[in-house]
Formats: sequence, C-alpha cells, structure tokens
Amino acid sequence: MTRIFFPALIALTVLSAACSVQSRNSGNDIMVLPLGGEVKVTEGSIVYALPLTIFEFEITATRTLGVPGPYASYAAEMIGLDNIIEQEHEYWTLTAVEMNTFEELDPEQFYIIQGTSLMQTNLLSLKESGLVLDINPEVYSRSGFSQIGNEGRSTGNLFPDRGAYEYVATRTDTAYRVVKADTAFIRVPYLVQKKRGMTVAEEAREAADRLLELREGRHMILTGETNVFPQDGAAIDEINRLDREYTALFAGKTFTDTKVYHIWLTPEPSMAGVKTTVFNFSAAEGVVPAGSTGGVPVQIEMVPSGKTKELKLVVRPVTSQKELTVRDRLYYRVPDVAEIRVSAGEETLCTTRKLVYQFGTTVTLPSNFIIGK
Repeated sequence: MTRIFFPALIALTVLSAACSVQSRNSGNDIMVLPLGGEVKVTEGSIVYALPLTIFEFEITATRTLGVPGPYASYAAEMIGLDNIIEQEHEYWTLTAVEMNTFEELDPEQFYIIQGTSLMQTNLLSLKESGLVLDINPEVYSRSGFSQIGNEGRSTGNLFPDRGAYEYVATRTDTAYRVVKADTAFIRVPYLVQKKRGMTVAEEAREAADRLLELREGRHMILTGETNVFPQDGAAIDEINRLDREYTALFAGKTFTDTKVYHIWLTPEPSMAGVKTTVFNFSAAEGVVPAGSTGGVPVQIEMVPSGKTKELKLVVRPVTSQKELTVRDRLYYRVPDVAEIRVSAGEETLCTTRKLVYQFGTTVTLPSNFIIGK
C-alpha cells in the first residue's frame, strides 16, 4: 500500500506543477503589440492588420468627334443644307460615375501576437467577419485594368467616294501644223486632247447631281412610278446608304467612342463632412487630374453617421499596475456608416451608403476572448 502511495503522490505533484506553469504562461507569455519601432516579428508569432477602406471610381466618358466634309462650303448652294459641320471639333460628355469599395491592409495598423505557450484564439472568426485582415488577403488578387484599345476613333479615308462620275476632265482642241507642199506652206489641222483634274466646285456639282438623282429614284420606287427592278428592300437600303455617304460629303461626319477611367481614393478622417475633389471633367479634354485649371471639379462628400463614437467611452479604467502591463488584448476596428454624395457643381452624380473603416473606432477584445478554453 505504501509502495503505491508514494508514486501516485509524485505523479500528482508533477501534474499540479505543470498545470500551474501552463496557467501562468497562458496569461503572461502572450502579448499583442503594434508592429514597429523596437517590436519585431519573432518565430511562431501571428501577424495581422486592420482593414482600410478604399474607394474605386469607374468613370465612363463619351467623346464626340466632328469632321467637316470636303464640299462643306457648297452645302447651302447645291443641296440646301445650312446646319453642317464647318470645322473639326471634339467634345466630351460624362456618361456615368460608379463607386465601389473594397478593403486593403492599413500600413499603419499591423499587429503581432507573440507567445511561448499553447494559444487558442478566435482570430479566424474576426477575419471572416472582416474586422481584421491577414497579411495575404484575397483582395490583392483582383484583376487590373488596361486602357489600350478603348478609343474607337475611325481611321483611314473618311470619304472614299467623293460622288463624281470622273475626276479627270478631257478637253479636245484643234491644233495646226505647217507642212511644205511644193513651193508653198499649208496649215494642216489635227485634234489634241488635254486632260486636267476637276476642281472642287466641279466635283461638288457632280456629287450634288448624283445625290438628287438617288433621292428621285428612291421616290419613284416607293411610289411605284418606275419599272426598274429589283424593287425590294435591298435596293432601298443601298440607296439610303449612298444618300448618307453623299450627304456627309457636304454636311460632314460625326464619330463617337467611349473611354472608361478608374480612380482610387483612400478616405481619411479629415475628409469627413467636407468636399474633396476626385477629378476634374473638361468638355474639351475629358477626365483630367484633380487640381487642373480646366474643367469642372467632381467632388465627393462623406458624412459619417457617428454610430461608433460611443465605443470610445466603453473602456474600463485600469485599477492596478498589473492590468497596466497586460498586453494580451486583441486590437480590431469597427467601421462606421457614411452617407456619400458625388457631385459636379450642383448636379448629383452618385449617392450611396458605405461602411468606412477609417471613420470607425479601434477597440480591443479581453484576454478571455483571445485565449479560449
């Protein structure tokens, strides 16, 4: 009986000492510290960061380019058009402004959890809730954007068919050459053909004549006054196409293309309640950087709801020197709701409500939440 009692007593003593050591280590050997300065990452540490809200603006702008026709100066005289493009011009219109948000790592809010004993933590649940981020979040796997090939301006010859039947005029003249016959000289006539290029006025006249003939032919087909075949939709479609091409020789052509811009903005607490310029929009140049002299500033106004400001008051006062040195509390960030309005002058382009982490509050969890049972 005595032989059994002493080994059991020794085993019980060792187990009690181990539990006592583990109990002391579980509270004192785990620290959560802001990364930086003298605080370094050691082996076996957990590194995490607080989230930072980023605004992404997707701006769609449409460019309109007007090119005058080669016969613009004869439009009123020959086909009766007065509202035409007389000079090449370009102007932009703001089509749409969309705003999205995503989270990135806040470079000023990195923390490490250090410990030499067995740790149980609820950090994973905080990550899933978006209150903290790990150092390799999936947000950085987003695709980038390329602006190559977004512009659709027409290239090449804008007016391949100038509407004339021929572009070289032939003139026949009579010339004479002197031929000696016996004792006299006689003049022998012969024909000489000379070619010259047509003037712009002559080309415009032929193009106007062809245009008026097309319109007359279309009218006769539609009213059944002609027996020319085919009299179906294909003939009318081709006449309409030629009508547009020949009219453009006098009235000019207009081209439009769309360009998409992406601008990122990081909200700061100092921006709350004030208007911040995101970019400028110019009718002559389109989207230009903020602060440019030209264009109308497009501004964002963020008004936090202040729902998290009371969290700063819920802090239990430190009652002892021991609690002052406790560093086993987990830091996390609670976002605040912000009313957001994007405007250009007096015109509202976009309104929304978003969670903004920078407008929220950084608080801590108690040690019994970090080190669970």
